[in-house]
Amino acid sequence: MKKSLILVLAIAGGLAGLAIGFAAGRSGQPRLQKLASPFVPARSATKPASITPAHAQSPRQPNAESTDNPGDASSEERIVRFASNPQPVPPFLVTDLDGNPVSTAAWKGKVVFINFWATWCPPCRAEIPVLIDLANRYKDRLQIVGVSLDDDDPQDVKKFAAHFGINYPIVMASREMVAEYGGVPALPTLFVVNTDGNVVQKHEGLYSQELYETEVRLLLGLPADAKVETFEDRGQIFLKNAALATELPDVDFTSLAPDQKKAALKRLNSETCDCGCRLTLAQCRINDTSCPVSKKLAANVVKEVVGGTTSPTATPTPPKSAPAAAPSMPPPQPSPPAPPASERD
Repeated sequence: MKKSLILVLAIAGGLAGLAIGFAAGRSGQPRLQKLASPFVPARSATKPASITPAHAQSPRQPNAESTDNPGDASSEERIVRFASNPQPVPPFLVTDLDGNPVSTAAWKGKVVFINFWATWCPPCRAEIPVLIDLANRYKDRLQIVGVSLDDDDPQDVKKFAAHFGINYPIVMASREMVAEYGGVPALPTLFVVNTDGNVVQKHEGLYSQELYETEVRLLLGLPADAKVETFEDRGQIFLKNAALATELPDVDFTSLAPDQKKAALKRLNSETCDCGCRLTLAQCRINDTSCPVSKKLAANVVKEVVGGTTSPTATPTPPKSAPAAAPSMPPPQPSPPAPPASERD
């Protein structure tokens, strides 16, 4: 009897353990759920391109409701945005994790995805199956390159890539490479390059496979259920274009006359932020909308221009240094020696 009871308890415990383990295994696996449509409805096509940087937006969240609703954006004409003033892709020649050369010069005629990522980044992991699938289906017409920002040994990144079945080259990032692409403040960050070798879009955060594939097809001249709208890159892709921006995140220019606004923008594009980013105030506002330092300094610039406390063409204020010492009086000169007593007589 005791043996039977023990056997029953053992079987019940085993089944409970399997159930718990199965549930834990499912919840621990990264899953790429159906994402909210990233396309822009046609009715908003007349709005100017936003200056809000992509990394300041929340990553695309799973759509809890069905996308079959005829009233949502997916049932309308969809719009994909590409830069009207695309910049050439910053060139590099490096070797991948297998020692093979990877050169931007070899990508002519292909659509290219340059994907900055890291093994420890959950959205990056969720994006990997999407990129693998696109690389498989578009083969020689699409080149995907993963740029790893991991600090680990490259061999560890190589093992990770093999485990996930990554079928596109992975290279290790360098400071110089990251700087050439304007910095990578968020992961993943994906640059979209057209067949002429120009960067037409940048995505920061996790986006849907539907958007990526539509961009590939449009750039290759293949049929796609979307319309292309262009925007001027004013820092949304490359921060060096921030000087073209006429609006900046959380900077209120409404109190300025046109000439004052021009003067304020000139200062914002020449004075450096004090937060340590080494960017101009305009670039920092675009690159990191949460930065309280650039926000305060930008507000001060606007206030000074309104009040006329500084010249509209004033040069950037140099960093504060220790005050110069007050000029000292010349040292007293020694009195001539007194003549000998004989001479005084």
